[in-house]
Amino acid sequence: MKLGLLQCDHVDEAFHGIAGDYNDMFARWLPADWRVYDLPAGESPRSLGECDAWVSTGSYLSVYDDVPWIHNFAAVVRALHAERRPFLGVCFGHQMMGHALGGRVAKSPRGWGNGVHEFRVHQTEPWMRPPLESVNLLMSCRDQVEQLPPGAQVLAGDAHCPVGIFRLGTLLGIQGHPEWSREYAEALLLSRHDRIGADLVAQARATLHQPTEASELAAWTSRYFEDLTR
Repeated sequence: MKLGLLQCDHVDEAFHGIAGDYNDMFARWLPADWRVYDLPAGESPRSLGECDAWVSTGSYLSVYDDVPWIHNFAAVVRALHAERRPFLGVCFGHQMMGHALGGRVAKSPRGWGNGVHEFRVHQTEPWMRPPLESVNLLMSCRDQVEQLPPGAQVLAGDAHCPVGIFRLGTLLGIQGHPEWSREYAEALLLSRHDRIGADLVAQARATLHQPTEASELAAWTSRYFEDLTR
């Protein structure tokens, strides 16, 4: 399967030695024939038929920022939805699904979400095999989908992030980061010590020993794409 990666940010050069850039992380998490589109650099698919399915990365920016490439990304997400193309939005991409398709994204009144979060599964769909009661995922965000777009279904979440995983048609959003390693998550946390605050950083670091369901999410995503492209 040929997957198109809509890359919305790059790893700081100081952290490249941990796990490479974001495209490297996604390639390890979900092995496939990847084609990378650097959206901030002005790259964008000419046709959504160039790839079988699409994935987007996180970003340090917000989906509601007035930046040309972000407006272009919103248009791509609307086109993916209109053409019923398979898509997985991770973090920023998850939020763009909400923002571009009629929901609302804002800085969460619950504050930063960092470290490992346990999302309780509220609804199981056929591609979610093996079935799980909850999934642990690494998180690093302040923005969240605060209001779902029309027709969306929440599949999993927790008290801090009620819309942890949701689906709208052929588009699937995950607020967490299944592609990250613990080492990268910890390095990012430490680099944001002043921005997030010492107490929250310490609390988040204390969760990093917990196992995550990153491999299960990869299996779910593969089945999701396969079911939609048969």
